[in-house]
Amino acid sequence: MLWPSIALLSFVTLQRLAELAYARRNTAALLARGARECAGEHYPFMVAMHAAWLVGLWLLATGRPVDPVWFLLFMVLQGLRLWVLATLKERWTTRIIILPGAPLVTNGPYRFLNHPNYVIVVAEIAVLPLCFGMPLYAAIFSLLNGIILTIRIRAENACLRQTAA
Repeated sequence: MLWPSIALLSFVTLQRLAELAYARRNTAALLARGARECAGEHYPFMVAMHAAWLVGLWLLATGRPVDPVWFLLFMVLQGLRLWVLATLKERWTTRIIILPGAPLVTNGPYRFLNHPNYVIVVAEIAVLPLCFGMPLYAAIFSLLNGIILTIRIRAENACLRQTAA
């Protein structure tokens, strides 16, 4: 059946586009309040990797059956993603934006992890291809994502340490 794969890929594509618009709005508002972007050099690579992941899924997964167990896990991840967005509200962005004087968020999923959004993204990068029975694709993009997230998390932590000092 063609429609389940198209429906799932459409959902993820629309979700990511909406999040980019939300992030852009939040970034502009934060910058207007005196925030600054930190360590943005890796950002184009991160965007390119995520775009390649999604475009590749459209090319290779369309028409494949959707595994219900992996699909259910992916939907659980979407609930967790919404929890992060609801917790951060106007501070959620896809860039590293530091607002001087603003305390770190310590409620919601941030009570349990320093970077819950990244944990969710790591899982999504693997789980969505697994929904379509594509373990090699999941492994390749998980490796690429791991490299980018290692750079990003180090940069974000360094920026946060500088702000706290």
